[in-house]
Amino acid sequence: MKSMDQQENEKKKAYLKSYQRAARREKDILEEIQRLRMNKMFPAVVNDGMPKGGHQSDLSEYAALLDEQIGILKKECLKKVRIYSGIEDKIRHMENEDEQRVLRLRYIRGMKWEEVALEMGYSWQHTHRIHAKALINFKMR
Repeated sequence: MKSMDQQENEKKKAYLKSYQRAARREKDILEEIQRLRMNKMFPAVVNDGMPKGGHQSDLSEYAALLDEQIGILKKECLKKVRIYSGIEDKIRHMENEDEQRVLRLRYIRGMKWEEVALEMGYSWQHTHRIHAKALINFKMR
């Protein structure tokens, strides 16, 4: 059974991870838009590489799908920016610069723990100690 502090830290981590989730959603939508465009530019070859019939599909359907994806992309971009601003504002108000940095590297830049430790110039264990203190000092409000 998790203590209240552990539960609070899990909430903080989930909040901090929300930026990377938003960035992945944005990337997925961009890839879908690219796929739609490629399929339109090269209609005779679809993802399976097999030639298809030579008839052109309706451009209005393509335009509607592309518009829909671009609209979703705009919403996701705005959501990502809002999440980033909220997280960055909270990190900026922390007193310890190492704690700020570990949170930025891990949750904003999405670095692996080994990369964070290398970037900060600390051992993996010391980096985790800084992270643990950072979670305690990170204020969600």
